Amino acid sequence: DLGTGANPYLGLIYTSFQERATFVSHGNTARLVKKHGDIKLAQICGTIAADEKRHESAYTKIVEKLFELDPNETIMAFADVMRRKISMPGHLMYDGYDQNLFVNVSTVSSRIGAYSALDYIDVMEHFVDKWKVEKLTGLTSDGKKAQDFVCGLSQRMRKVEGRNEKKVREMQTIPFS
Repeated sequence: DLGTGANPYLGLIYTSFQERATFVSHGNTARLVKKHGDIKLAQICGTIAADEKRHESAYTKIVEKLFELDPNETIMAFADVMRRKISMPGHLMYDGYDQNLFVNVSTVSSRIGAYSALDYIDVMEHFVDKWKVEKLTGLTSDGKKAQDFVCGLSQRMRKVEGRNEKKVREMQTIPFS
C-alpha cells in the first residue's frame, strides 16, 4: 500500500515522483555499466530510462494541470506525499531468503552512485521548480503551510543527508542473496 488510497491527487504526485526517480536510477546505472564496459546492459538501462522519462512527462503534465485548476488541494497533496516519503515499489521485493533485500540493494545503489538520497532530493527539487510551487498564490492558510513545508524540505533534507552520506560509505560490506 503506497498510502495514496483513492485520492487521485496523491496517486498522480506519487507516480510523477516515482517515474522521475526510476528515470534517474536507470540513467545512472546505464552510465555506470557503460563506464565498466558493458555496452549491451547500458543500452538496456538507457532504453528503460527513456521509457520512464516518457511516463514521467505524462504524469507531470497532469499534475501541472491540477496545480493550475486546484492549487490549494494539489499543494496539500504534494506536502502529504512528501511527509510520507516516497517508497519505491521495489521495497516489496523478496527473494525468499533476505528480509532486508531492498534495504541492502538500496545501500549498494547509493554507494555506487546509481541512486542515493541526494538523487531523491534532486527529484523533489525538480518538481518544486517544474510545478512552480514557490510561486503559487491564493492559497488558504493550510495551503500556505503546505507550500512552506514543500519549499523548505530539500534544504532540511540536504543538511541531514550530509551527515548520513558519511555513515553509508563507512558501513561494512553487506552480503545478500
